[in-house]
Formats: sequence, C-alpha cells, structure tokens
Amino acid sequence: MSAPTGPTTGPTTGPTTGPPTSVVRRRRLRALPVYAILWVVGVFMVTPLLYAIVSGFKSTDQLSGNPFGLPSPWVTSNYTSLLGSGAFWRSIGSSTVIAVGATLVTVVTAALAAFALARFAFRGREFMFTLFTMGLMFPFAVAILPLFILLRTFGLLDNPWGVILPEAAFGLPVTIIILRGFFREIPGELEEAATLDGCSPFGFFWRVLLPLARPALGTVSVLAIVSSWNQFLLPLLVFSEPTWWTIPVGIQQFQGQYASDVARIFAYLVLAMAPALAFYAVAERQLIGGITLGATKG
Repeated sequence: MSAPTGPTTGPTTGPTTGPPTSVVRRRRLRALPVYAILWVVGVFMVTPLLYAIVSGFKSTDQLSGNPFGLPSPWVTSNYTSLLGSGAFWRSIGSSTVIAVGATLVTVVTAALAAFALARFAFRGREFMFTLFTMGLMFPFAVAILPLFILLRTFGLLDNPWGVILPEAAFGLPVTIIILRGFFREIPGELEEAATLDGCSPFGFFWRVLLPLARPALGTVSVLAIVSSWNQFLLPLLVFSEPTWWTIPVGIQQFQGQYASDVARIFAYLVLAMAPALAFYAVAERQLIGGITLGATKG
C-alpha cells in the first residue's frame, strides 16, 4: 500500500507578534530627522541653563578671564549667601502666596462661569462667551494706567489682593474657554440621571462635573500658576515696599543692587528658576495629559 500523498508542510512556527524587522528599521530611519531636531533644540535650551549654573560657582574675575571654562576654584558662597538671605525666601514666599491665590480665584470663578455657559441655555449666552474670547486679544499693558487708578481708589496698592485679583481677571478668558469646551463634552444623560436622583444643578456641578473634569482643572491650574509666577509688570506696579516683592521683581532689584557682581546675579537667577523647574517637572504629566485629552475629545 502506498503512503497517502498530500500537501507537505514545513515546520510550524509560532505567530508573529510584531511588524517585520525591515519595517521597524524603516520607521526608525524616518524618525531620525525628528530625533536630530529634538536633540538640537534640547541642546539650545539646556546650554544657557548649564552655563548659568556653572557661572554661579565662579567669581566675577573668573567670568571675565575664563567665561566658558569650569570654575577654579569653585565659589559656593554665591549660592549659600543667597540661601541664607531672608529677602530671597521672602520673595519665594510672596510669589507662592500670590500664585496660589490667583490660581484659586481664577479656577473657581472660571469653573462656575464655564458651567453656566456650557450647560444652561439663556439669551445672550454666546454673546457673553464672545466677550470672554475677546479678552484674549486685550493687551495687559493697555490697562496699566486705569488699573493703577482703580487699585489706588480701592486701597489695594502694597496689598497682595491688588495683584491676585487683576491676575485672576486676565486669566479668566483662556480658563473659561478650556473648561467650557470640556464641560460641553459631558453627556447630557449624566445630568438627567443626576436630576432624577434629586441632584440640584449646583449638586451636579460639584459632585459629578468637577470630578470628571479633573484633567482639565489640572491643566488650567498649571497654566494659571506659571502665568502668575512669571508676572513682572503688575507686582512692580502694585508693590513699592520689598515686603511683597515677587521673584521677578526681586531679580530686577537684585540686579540693580549687585550690577558689578555678575556671578552672584547668575546664582540668584538659578535659585529663582529652581522652584518653577521643580513645579513643572511634577506637573508636566498633568499638563500634557489634560491638553491631549482635550485635543482628542469629540
């Protein structure tokens, strides 16, 4: 009896779990220009920071004689003297208090306004939202003189509320725009179910909407804190006494006081940047995640 003839099969192999090696290599080759550009941009951004850090460990004579070399010897007194200075920590505390206060006022007020503009239908709603949108095009410098007169009238000069309230007012447009777009994406069925369960409109806002909007709230909070921390003109206008000088104003005053000690100015700049860099390192994922979530909605 002859053996049955049938299609011969080779050795069985397991299922492939990914694209072929050639495809992966082509993808990597196509991504090389992007990686190269990112490295170049990263080097351009990091180099000034590293230069400032190293220069802070030099003396002014070393900066004049060897501006791009390593310190010899390393002068740590530039940093330690500033870390032991009460004026520096007072500026850090002032910036922190004002940034946190302005962020709370901005986010709370904008969340309520965005909730009304997103979930309620009333006459003039779109016109009111357009007014907030137009606020993005209003330059802050134009409002300096009337704002100063208004703050003086209400006795808010040399008062932290004289900075917190205007910063919150100028931060409302972008915050309302971001939150309104997010609130409008919440399904109406959730609101109907909450209403059937006896939830009031404010109860729905507090118990349902805000927990769902945590990514958006985190994003606008980070933006508000960074904007307030970097604000220079408004604190300079409001505060004439050093008690409430913020970090940007403190840098300007320190630079005027120690204009000839360039190395010490570099040290002050590095220490002033450290809190902002640390905060951004912590909040980076929240910021990017919120922006990405908002971009992919709809």
